[in-house]
Amino acid sequence: MSDPQRVAVVGATGYAGFELAQLLLRHPKIQKPTFYLRESSAHVKCLTELFPRLRGWGEAPCKTFSVDAVAASGAGMVFLATPHESSLETVPQLLNAGLRVVDLSGAFRFHDPKTFAHWYKLPEPPKNLAEEAVYGLPELYADQLPGARLVANPGCYPTSVILGLRPLVKSGWIALERGIVADCKSGASGAGKEPKRELHFVEVDENLRAYGLFSHRHTPEVTDHTGIADEDIVFTTHLLPVARGILSTMYVWFAEPHTAEEVESLYRVFYADRPMMRIWPAGKLPELQHVAYTNFCDIGFALDPTGRRLVVVSCLDNLGKGAAGQAVQNMNLMMGIEEGTGLR
Repeated sequence: MSDPQRVAVVGATGYAGFELAQLLLRHPKIQKPTFYLRESSAHVKCLTELFPRLRGWGEAPCKTFSVDAVAASGAGMVFLATPHESSLETVPQLLNAGLRVVDLSGAFRFHDPKTFAHWYKLPEPPKNLAEEAVYGLPELYADQLPGARLVANPGCYPTSVILGLRPLVKSGWIALERGIVADCKSGASGAGKEPKRELHFVEVDENLRAYGLFSHRHTPEVTDHTGIADEDIVFTTHLLPVARGILSTMYVWFAEPHTAEEVESLYRVFYADRPMMRIWPAGKLPELQHVAYTNFCDIGFALDPTGRRLVVVSCLDNLGKGAAGQAVQNMNLMMGIEEGTGLR
């Protein structure tokens, strides 16, 4: 019989997987997790062998992954910190075994399977599961999480942009015909752990590079969950020479003038009951160092003297609120635990 307080983690060798391990090993409301690795890591018996930093944190047992092994473990919840193509194969099997899943890949982030296939250049996920999956952004969809079997953890860039723009879109204040620019910059850990030439130290250090212009796979997440049409927003991404963090700067025109007090109030009211959101006073702007190693999303803004041009700055840790921290926040809500548990 499965235990809802017992969790399993499939894939913990990447940056997000390691971050997830740290959070779960310290979580006060769940049993110590078991970590399942691929056949190539079958020799690893404890996660401390891969990450010595975890020594002294308690047991972090590792086992070779199979759906049968996870199902037999008694776990009620499974985190997948696996590549997109692995999640496509594994998620249906885990759900059929009666497990609940939080998937950190992009495989089930879109209700239309064709959207995933087009942007990720991979086979379509099963239509019924794509339609069932809850997009795991608690600030917008907390009410859908308690009963969810499958939660698709959002991408790191979209989390920062959606949280920065959604209140403005809902208000109806934006002059969409003027266009919106979302100018986003991420630390190198956001590109994953697989070795790539463009991620070598000498390529990243003292450099800043734009990439994925008009082709970034996170684009449809931004448009789906802001409600902004693709033709009304320019979403650009850049690689910073830092380890972690995302800073997204968004440029917006208002249809009618508004005051800074109105803008600040809009954000504070919209996120009033969301514990992982921190709204800065008008004219004050967050920085990467304010959110590193946290699960907070900080939002600040500046409004021009006419009250028509707004610049919004949204900051978060791409491995925290942009990945593992958000996954734990989702788990908390799925289990009926206060959502900030283990994250503050």
